[in-house]
Amino acid sequence: MREKLGISQEQLAAKMQILGLDISQRTISRVETGLRVVPDYELSFFACALGVSILWLLGEDENN
Repeated sequence: MREKLGISQEQLAAKMQILGLDISQRTISRVETGLRVVPDYELSFFACALGVSILWLLGEDENN
């Protein structure tokens, strides 16, 4: 979704920091490459920053 929106990893990290999650571009990269698991408490930050539902992030909602 990040790529579809045309935003960089750094921009996504900045959006999430504004929302209150201390996260770096490197962490976003590690999530995208599967080297880091996303804890449940971070899902809402990812969903909000990307404009999708948590269910979509989990692959259970095709509406977004």
